[in-house]
This record gives sequence, structure tokens and C-alpha cells, in this order.
Amino acid sequence: MSITLRIILIIGSILSFVLCVRKIKQAKLKVENSIIWMAGSFILVLMSIFDKFVGWLATKMGFMASVNFVFFIMILFLIIQVFIDNMRMSELNEKIKNLNHYIALKENEDKNKEK
Repeated sequence: MSITLRIILIIGSILSFVLCVRKIKQAKLKVENSIIWMAGSFILVLMSIFDKFVGWLATKMGFMASVNFVFFIMILFLIIQVFIDNMRMSELNEKIKNLNHYIALKENEDKNKEK
């Protein structure tokens, strides 16, 4: 892995970690939602520090270059994040549907009481 890529990984990881901490302090991001981002930042820093291990692991897994392995890990991380977000959206959609049903029932009860 080139020194340029290693520096970019470290800087990007530190910036994303700092951004997560700032958003938590501003109450714009929950701690439980930011854990995956902080873990991802930590993993990228480790990958840039221990590039020989990453190269060895990439070779064992059949990647032609360690850079491809780093990109694979980043893509895998993003796919996991999208999956987690989709689970949350499904949960919220179910809650909205239940709330709509509750409101409709309450409105129907109020109409029946007026009559």
C-alpha cells in the first residue's frame, strides 16, 4: 500500500471520527448510531498502520493488491450500514402505520361520541 493511500486513510478516518464526536455533542447523532462509524474509522487507521498485515491478508484472500482489499472493506462497511439503515426505516414505517391506525380509530370514536 502506498504512503499516499495510508496518509489519506488516516486523515479520512480521523476526520470522520471527529465529525461523529461533534455531531454527538450537538445532539444531532445518537451514540448507538455512531458506533459503527467510529469502529470503521478505527479499522481504517489500523489498516493503514499495519499495511504489511493487510497486504498478507489480501494475498491470502486472493486480491491482486492490498488497495483492492481496502476498497472491498470500505464497500462492505457501507453495505452493512445501508442494511442497518433499512432495518431502522422498516421499523419506523411500521410505527407510522400503527400510529395512523390509532389516529383513525380515535377520530372514529370522536365522531361516534358526537352523534
